[in-house]
Amino acid sequence: MVALGLALTKIVLEIDGVSDWDESVSDWLAQHRTPNLEHLSWVGSTLAGGLVIPCVIAFFLAVFLALRRWRLAAFVLFAVAIESGGYRATSLIVPRERPNVPRLESLPVDASYPSGHTAASIALYGGLLLLLISRIRNTTLTLLAWACILAVPLFVGWARMYRGMHHVTDTAAGVLLGIGALVVVVCAARADGATSERRDSRGPGTAR
Repeated sequence: MVALGLALTKIVLEIDGVSDWDESVSDWLAQHRTPNLEHLSWVGSTLAGGLVIPCVIAFFLAVFLALRRWRLAAFVLFAVAIESGGYRATSLIVPRERPNVPRLESLPVDASYPSGHTAASIALYGGLLLLLISRIRNTTLTLLAWACILAVPLFVGWARMYRGMHHVTDTAAGVLLGIGALVVVVCAARADGATSERRDSRGPGTAR
């Protein structure tokens, strides 16, 4: 993410027209604000914000721990931890000014890249929906879950851009960060599962 951010800010945005286009999307959204859409954007922004995300994590952690599903609890916790750590490090190393429009939230102005809310929506809600998909065999529910996996980040990303907090490219980077966090955790969970299966198949008396 750091490498992509440096490439974006130092190379891509220096290409004629790219930076202007990126800013023009934010300008257009700001010019077409309405009270109802502002309220809707608040919902999308809050859905992946610093208050709701910890509450959702705590709820599912409590449920999975009560059920003794240790791997599921770790999955939820570390998916967001990796995303959050990646966002914090990247935004510090690659500072970028937020869009030059009236902003509807008071946050540091040089932390536009990447969109942490968009990334968090994928890491948490996408991760939970992937867990659901892995355990259901109903085609309709599976398709509905996949639709939500696509819709939630789009809604959150739109809300953050509508509120003047991120450019389009920042939101796209947030999508990549969220997907990357999920890939890391899914691979780790599969590796742990495979290791546990091999250990169980050997039996307690099998020499290592």
